[in-house]
Amino acid sequence: MWVSSLRLTDFRSYEQADIALTTGVTTLVGANGQGKTNIVEALAYSSVLGSHRVSSDAPLVRAGAERAIIGVTIERPDRSVLVELEINPGKANRARINRAAATRARDVLGLLTTVVFAPEDLALVKGDPSDRRRFMDELMIQLSPRMQGVKSDYERILKQRNALLKSAQSARRNNADEVVRTLEVWDEQLATTGGQLVATRHLLLDQLTEPLTQAYRVIAGGDNAVSSPHFRLDYQPSTRHQPTNPADPLDWKQAILQTIGDRRRDELDRGITLVGPHRDELALTLGELPAKGYASHGESWSMALALRLASFDLLSSTGDEPVLILDDVFAELDTARRRTLTERVVGCRQVLVTAAVDEDIPESMQGRRFDVTKGTVRARESSHE
Repeated sequence: MWVSSLRLTDFRSYEQADIALTTGVTTLVGANGQGKTNIVEALAYSSVLGSHRVSSDAPLVRAGAERAIIGVTIERPDRSVLVELEINPGKANRARINRAAATRARDVLGLLTTVVFAPEDLALVKGDPSDRRRFMDELMIQLSPRMQGVKSDYERILKQRNALLKSAQSARRNNADEVVRTLEVWDEQLATTGGQLVATRHLLLDQLTEPLTQAYRVIAGGDNAVSSPHFRLDYQPSTRHQPTNPADPLDWKQAILQTIGDRRRDELDRGITLVGPHRDELALTLGELPAKGYASHGESWSMALALRLASFDLLSSTGDEPVLILDDVFAELDTARRRTLTERVVGCRQVLVTAAVDEDIPESMQGRRFDVTKGTVRARESSHE
């Protein structure tokens, strides 16, 4: 799989852009604020229906415009597929596949897979649990697109349950039994969808463990890979009851329901849902210590890079190599890590790189180059030498 063209209308700083792409390495060179990251952001958005830079769609629409449109032509082994996404902040986004309207925007999931490595990825190690949950869920959805529907259902149920809990703080004083009966309906729905999410995350974690171990050893250890500290990703649920079978959604449903029962008073007092996959943690451990707070800056970069490369390997194992995006990362890495990353990705089917200056790009990463200046994208006459 690879992308042969990207067309943008009113996306970020681009009123219009039409970029022809090829296999191999393509580099976008431009100073900060010129629009190079906007291009790869649009490409990545097409694969996960979300940005690696912001949590909402509103900033993706050019100032003064009502909507943004991303058009991506994907070359698959058996056919070309044109995916068009219409981003409508505050409304439902829309999609077309080969000019035909899709029932839902999420119907495009699975047609294109991408892996993005960006400076923001340090948050995977140093940031909040929500950053790690997002990493896991985006990978989960690329591997199993139907889980986007489950996740959307869970988020809708969670929002409604939280609204009920908030209103119940005063209402329960007068009608406590009625409040609890209403909550029990939402408990069941939350636990059903939440159980599916947690079980699928556990399956994914099992699949990711070996690629993650191997990737970290190569990145952090180099010639001494065997002696590098062991890097581990562990799932820490918000439930007080651990299922006998972590891959069984029904077991997790029961664990969630039991813990909700245990924490009913806490939830009513605080007016918020305290149990479920939205409260779970993915803990990173380096050796015997938690990575957050103990890992050095270099170790943190190694762990973040290992997470992305392991994701790439796992997606590739399905038989369809994802598009790899390296967004302004070479300037952040030391010489050894730059060399390791270059050796690892230079043979990939399609790699998109952004950089502020040519000097940030390793010499061995030859390929097509574009200059990006004030939202204008111009192909160079020849490859950088």
